[in-house]
Amino acid sequence: MVWHVVLLTPRADLRADERRHFVDAFQRAVTSIPSVRGVRFGRRMTHGAGYERNTPPAGAFLAIIEFDDRAGLAAYLAHPAHDELGRAFGESLSAALVYDFDMLAEHSEALGAALALLIEDP
Repeated sequence: MVWHVVLLTPRADLRADERRHFVDAFQRAVTSIPSVRGVRFGRRMTHGAGYERNTPPAGAFLAIIEFDDRAGLAAYLAHPAHDELGRAFGESLSAALVYDFDMLAEHSEALGAALALLIEDP
């Protein structure tokens, strides 16, 4: 499984119609591109933890888009609906971080083998 992870912060001056355009473009991309297997979306919460002081302001929201494999991610990125979403990102966001992850462990029994990669030589 591959996760396309996006931390995003909308522009403070974003008008309601611009927000709607961004939301519509996001929804079209994740529902019309066949290789998308799942979507998770959340809002950042703060609760006084020490690490919050040093966190860059790039992630008011989180989107995780799931694919079976790299080919699925590549198909998503090449799709016209993603092109529209990319334009909306550029117009709507004040900050964004985007990362792709090859998920190595989905259950606790596989975690040990996955974490072993942290101590191996790159």
